[in-house]
Amino acid sequence: MEHAFHGRTMATLTATGSRKVQAGFEPLLKGFTRAPFNDLDGLETIAANNPDVVAVLVEPIQGEGGLAIPDENYLRQLRQLCDDQGWLLMLDEVQTGNGRTGSLFYYQQAGITPDVVTTAKGLANGLPLGACLASGEAAKLMKPGSHGSTFGGNPVACAAALATLETIEKENLCQRASQLGDRILNDLAAGLKDCPGVRDLRGRGLMIGIELDRPCAELVSRAAEAGLLINVTAERVVRLLPPLVMTDAEADELVATLAPLISAFTSD
Repeated sequence: MEHAFHGRTMATLTATGSRKVQAGFEPLLKGFTRAPFNDLDGLETIAANNPDVVAVLVEPIQGEGGLAIPDENYLRQLRQLCDDQGWLLMLDEVQTGNGRTGSLFYYQQAGITPDVVTTAKGLANGLPLGACLASGEAAKLMKPGSHGSTFGGNPVACAAALATLETIEKENLCQRASQLGDRILNDLAAGLKDCPGVRDLRGRGLMIGIELDRPCAELVSRAAEAGLLINVTAERVVRLLPPLVMTDAEADELVATLAPLISAFTSD
């Protein structure tokens, strides 16, 4: 998809929809066709003109692409399109997965089952670990020995992942992420209601974006000076990815610190 980010190994770098990220790593791989995100018509046009397509790779929510959230029916329609065309549906849930958006994986909220799902980041609570999950025909394509990894299956990282998943389940952190995300979004909306520089507030669970009307990378250092870690994606979107174990008091502190920073920045 355009504006996608899938990683920095060669194939995922090629799949990434950002020339800035790709620059300096050419030649990239062949075989990738780009489509607009959240646009079924664009994919249907590709289907009509390219008989070589075998799969669609997509982030359910584009994080690096500015926290772009698709239409409510997008994933369901995408699943149907892939079924109609005989394509695999591959979801990159590295950022949206492991409870971040209010369910273990975001695709569960759409009521679909993808053929392939990738996950990492929160899977082992900070220890380096990723996983590729496959079902149906996709699960039959690779067998033991057809691919490997020097540190794959690291026992310490796998133990951390087990403990993380158990904690997410026992402490109902998916539900917690949904409730706390709503609280933060509502409080940000109240704190920024008189700020004309804010174009949009959006999020799912504890994946939250604040879109401004101007480039705002400078806010990262201003927030750090105030004791707050944030980042900015797509030049104009403040992206917040708070920990699932954040307390109500910490959420209140986040809003109380960030809202004035944004208001002051857009008033400069």
